[in-house]
Amino acid sequence: MAKKSRKSVGTPATVALTEAGVAFTTHSYAHDPAVASYGEEAAEALGVSPDQVFKTLLAEVDGALTVAVVPVSGSLDLKALAAAVGGKRAAMADPVAAERATGYVRGGISPLGQRKRLRTVVDTSAEGRETVCVSAGRRGLEVELAPADLVTLTGALLAPIARLP
Repeated sequence: MAKKSRKSVGTPATVALTEAGVAFTTHSYAHDPAVASYGEEAAEALGVSPDQVFKTLLAEVDGALTVAVVPVSGSLDLKALAAAVGGKRAAMADPVAAERATGYVRGGISPLGQRKRLRTVVDTSAEGRETVCVSAGRRGLEVELAPADLVTLTGALLAPIARLP
């Protein structure tokens, strides 16, 4: 008789972290649907600097979906993203296409455990931090982990892709 495998419980992001044996901490908070910025809401709710919370954005670089992970305190530099991956043109992806490709809803897109592995770029500002927070796969849930683990698990390239204040 075949053994039943025990499936991990959680979001695809937390399952991926658990299965990889990576140290992480989840942080949950009550999400307000009326909030304008999901990332700023997370930073405020967790009581951490917006420089430590990173948002996951999807862009199309020369027609290919690309994940960009940048601090909430900044914005994505599309030209820098295109240059980082050897592309010429970048534009923000259609939200429906982003949700379909990642398996997550807007405001809860995690760079981890996506339905389809996409080319990923993490802003270099993550490097100097002990930990960063990214979406754990749903609104109101963040995961805190070492930037090196984020880069390794997503197969990301580190590049200066954020415009910081």
